[in-house]
Amino acid sequence: MLTCLLFISPVDFAAEPQVLVLNDVNEPPFTTPEHTGFLDVIATEAFRRIGVELRLVKLPAERALLLTNNGLQDGDLTRIAGIEEQYPNLVRVPEKLIDWDFAAFSKEASIPANLEAIRHHSVGFIKGWKFYERNMAGAGRVTTVDDPEQLFRLLDRDRIEVALYARWMGLALIQKQGLKNIRPLEPPLASSAMYIYLNKRHTKLVPKLATALLTLKREGFYQRVYREKLLPYDKTTGW
Repeated sequence: MLTCLLFISPVDFAAEPQVLVLNDVNEPPFTTPEHTGFLDVIATEAFRRIGVELRLVKLPAERALLLTNNGLQDGDLTRIAGIEEQYPNLVRVPEKLIDWDFAAFSKEASIPANLEAIRHHSVGFIKGWKFYERNMAGAGRVTTVDDPEQLFRLLDRDRIEVALYARWMGLALIQKQGLKNIRPLEPPLASSAMYIYLNKRHTKLVPKLATALLTLKREGFYQRVYREKLLPYDKTTGW
């Protein structure tokens, strides 16, 4: 009996799907608590196609990078290219996951939508967002926060003049919280491709995951989910 158990156990374990835990700094409509957001669907399907179960957790952005770089977490769902220069144990999946529009939100529509002009106003952004850390370095009135709800609460209460965030997520948060006087400054400040990063111990999965993402786009799966999950927010804003 024991011999039989020892014989079948390796097969059983080999058949079990591998599980990777990635940090997720996103909010609706990219990811949701119910795992029905745009990136929930796209990333989960891409990982499924390479035989890996994806689990997302939410940690502060800077802490998540440190944990992943130290090998205590498997990866990060969305980061800009080049983050591996500061965190050398991270490996980028070369096929982009999405383009992020970095955007400024304000009650004052007269504020020019460019980073240099915004530096002269009181601004807030989320700790660990490297794009804003670089571009707001040395600005006079900068507040950093832990989460988007806190960020937009400061803006709503006139504690800051400009909230720096991502366009799609900002639109969804405004709609969710019923914020009537806050809107994105147009055009977006910048658009940047966002990539999945894995700890280097998962390097062998990187080309497989890149191929899976590319296949989702070629099949039209990516575009269908994009239309379903993201475009409705542009239609309902009226801006």
